[in-house]
Amino acid sequence: MQSAPTTPPTERRDGLLIETDVNLKPYNTFGLPAVARRLVRIREELDVRRVVDHPELGRASKFVLGGGSNLVLTRDVDAVVLKMEIPGLQVEERDDAWIIEAGAGVSWHEAVAFSLDQGVPGLENLALIPGTVGAAPVQNIGAYGIEVKDRLENVDVVDLTTGRRVTLPASVCNFGYRDSVFKQTGFGGLAGKSVITKVRLRCPKPWVPQLGYLDLERKMAETGITAPSARQIFDWVCEIRRAKLPDPARIGNAGSFFKNPVVSAEQCRDIIARDPHIVHYPMPDGSFKLAAGWLIDACGWKGKSVGGAAVYDRQALVLVNRGEARGAEVVTLARAIQESVYGRFGIRLEPEPVVI
Repeated sequence: MQSAPTTPPTERRDGLLIETDVNLKPYNTFGLPAVARRLVRIREELDVRRVVDHPELGRASKFVLGGGSNLVLTRDVDAVVLKMEIPGLQVEERDDAWIIEAGAGVSWHEAVAFSLDQGVPGLENLALIPGTVGAAPVQNIGAYGIEVKDRLENVDVVDLTTGRRVTLPASVCNFGYRDSVFKQTGFGGLAGKSVITKVRLRCPKPWVPQLGYLDLERKMAETGITAPSARQIFDWVCEIRRAKLPDPARIGNAGSFFKNPVVSAEQCRDIIARDPHIVHYPMPDGSFKLAAGWLIDACGWKGKSVGGAAVYDRQALVLVNRGEARGAEVVTLARAIQESVYGRFGIRLEPEPVVI
C-alpha cells in the first residue's frame, strides 16, 4: 500500500503554489522513490501561463505529471514538475454526437463513469484505465477495440515557451499505436514543448457497441447476453481488468509494460510455424498484432524478479513493485525480458511507460 503524500515546503508566488523537495513516490503508480526539486500544482490553464511568465520557472525545463500511471522513475527530477490537477466535466449534446469536455487533471475512469451516468455511451470499452484525461491523448490509450483517437474531438494545448493556447483537432495529433504528436520529438513533435489542459471527446450517434474482442465475446457467451448495453459492457470491462491486472493501490505497477508488437503477415506465419499457439490478431492493413504477454510468458518470465521488481504472476505483461523496488531494478528486469523475447522470437518489445 502506498503511503499518503506528506506536506512538502510550499511557497505561493505570483499566484502559483510552488512546492520544493517533493517525494514523488505517492505520485507514481509504480510507487518508485524519487524527489522533485520543484513542483507546481496546475489547477487552471492560467497557472501554465504563470509558470511560463515566471522569471525563474519560465526558463527551466518542464516535466508534466498527470496520474503517474505510465512512468518509471529511476532518479530525482531536476526539471520543474507541472502536476496537472485541472478539474471539470460537462456534456454537450449535438444532433450527431455527444461532446464530453474534461479538465486535464480529471481521472480518466471518472470521466468514463461520468459519461455513462449522463446517459452517454461510447467510452465504456476504455473503463478502468488508470491515469488522467490529459494524459490519455498523449499515450493514445486503448483497450478492447477502442483507442482515444477514435473518440477525440480536440484538445486545448498551451505552449510551454510562449504560454499561447491553441485548440488542436484530432486530425493533427498524428496518432499511432500508443503514440501521438505529444510524445514525438523532432520536426512537428510536441514532446516537452506543450501541455494539454482540456480534452473534448466525441461519442457519435447512433451508438454502436464494440464487441469484437475475445474477452467480451466470452462474457456474452457466459451470460447469454448477446446485445449488451453500454453499462453492461462497462461492467464487463471492469471485471476483466480487475481479474487480470493488479490494483496500483495495493501493488505498484504501471499497467501493461510493453506494447503488443505488430509484425508482417510473413513474420507471423514464421512464428506460428514454430509456436502454433501464439496469440495474434489481424490488423486492417494485413499485418498482425502479437500478444506481448504471451511472448513473455512463453519465455518463462511470469513470477520472476530482479530485486524488488517482478513480473506479475497472473499477467506476464505487467511488471510490479513487490514493496521496495527502485526504478533501476524495473529497467533491468524489462531489458532482460526484451533480450529473452528477442532471442526466442526475433521480436523487440517496446516499453509503454516513460522512463525518467
